[in-house]
Amino acid sequence: MGVRINKRLVDSLKPKGEEFFEWDSELHGFGIRVRPSGAMSYVAKYRVGRGRGAPTRRVTIAPVGKVTPEEARTLAKRVIADAVRGHDTGEERKKAREAPTLSEVADQFLAQHVLAKRKTTTAISYAGVIKRDIKPALGSRKADSISRADVARLHTNMADRPIQANRMLAIMGKLFAWAGGRGLVAEGLNPARGIEKYRENGRERFLTTEELTRLGAALIEAETVGIPYEVDETSPKAKHAPKPENRRVVLGPHAVAAIRLLLFTGARLREILHLQWSQVDFERGIAFLPDTKTGQKRLMLSTAALRVLADLPRVGKFVIVGASAGAERERPRADLQRPWALVARRAGFIERAAEVTPEGKPVADEHGAPVVVERATVRLHDLRHSFASVGAGSGLGLTIVGKLLGHAQPATTARYSHLDADPLRRAADSISDKISAAMEGRATALVIPAFGRAPQ
Repeated sequence: MGVRINKRLVDSLKPKGEEFFEWDSELHGFGIRVRPSGAMSYVAKYRVGRGRGAPTRRVTIAPVGKVTPEEARTLAKRVIADAVRGHDTGEERKKAREAPTLSEVADQFLAQHVLAKRKTTTAISYAGVIKRDIKPALGSRKADSISRADVARLHTNMADRPIQANRMLAIMGKLFAWAGGRGLVAEGLNPARGIEKYRENGRERFLTTEELTRLGAALIEAETVGIPYEVDETSPKAKHAPKPENRRVVLGPHAVAAIRLLLFTGARLREILHLQWSQVDFERGIAFLPDTKTGQKRLMLSTAALRVLADLPRVGKFVIVGASAGAERERPRADLQRPWALVARRAGFIERAAEVTPEGKPVADEHGAPVVVERATVRLHDLRHSFASVGAGSGLGLTIVGKLLGHAQPATTARYSHLDADPLRRAADSISDKISAAMEGRATALVIPAFGRAPQ
């Protein structure tokens, strides 16, 4: 028959050699489970469906001690009442336990969608954001439990990196859209939707004629006599350094050629680093790139670019030699960071400024002195911007410039529209010349709108 479960009964229960249950005499299905170890918990037992043949299910309400007997009774009554209304609490809990975490969904998203359908560079970028920003903050949570508030909080915590924060939002949205389509989360669930992105100030740096001259001189110096470098004379290793007149770094022809090709073609960095000799058609002045950011692309090779390629030693299948040149599994060069840092410094593209915190406060060292850092004012990607700016400023038209750059959308080239001044300048000159001629009494014909009247 059982007895009413209360504190006195709970205190009197002792473990036995095997697990047993003590059921409440008033609320059918409410009981206490006592394990051989002595651990006890409140449970609720209910029937799934109607009829004597319907299966029964038992769920744990709470460990004894975490809630009072009366609180456990109230919770059990709710579970049993839900079962009568058709809600299976035990099954819901099982599904919740088996639901994937955000980390698990993200891994499937990368493996089954990004790596399979996106370019390698895109996959690397996605994986970096997920590993660096998303997983540490929310990866252990069940994916279907992530709320907009959770994502908004993460976005706010990345306020010092607005561009990366916005990329995180975009990737999170794509991740949940994909997961919804696969049934991993509820379809339509997108906790990144509705969160306002940070304003991104586009950085478009164009080299001036004087800066191009300095860059050209630095490249010539780098490939001939070498670029001088400084040694910290206070360092214990300074005595082993070469003599001042011998402190120069000579860059190999391929690193210098890569920088020149970026300037002469407007190509993206990976397009030059991954370029193979088999893709270069010297006769027609074209490089056929099978896989770029915007798909297949024909890279136009100017006379200057062809001259660079003609003078370049051929070592392996890649135009720009990497560390594995000539090997059976040859790979393209990874980057140009060190050569560019050396050339940029020599060309005067480095500025010194006080380091500040994300809040804009100056950073001081242990002695209270401001910490000064060096920043490059020109990036490698700015060489592509410079190529585009010269084309737009020469009146070649944004359509032609966009084709040379390999832009898939005209809107991408529109960023250079303010440089395409020649058509506007010619129009302004034509209009003002006619007005000036009329004011000076010189013969000219003014076009009068149909709704206006010519002066009498």
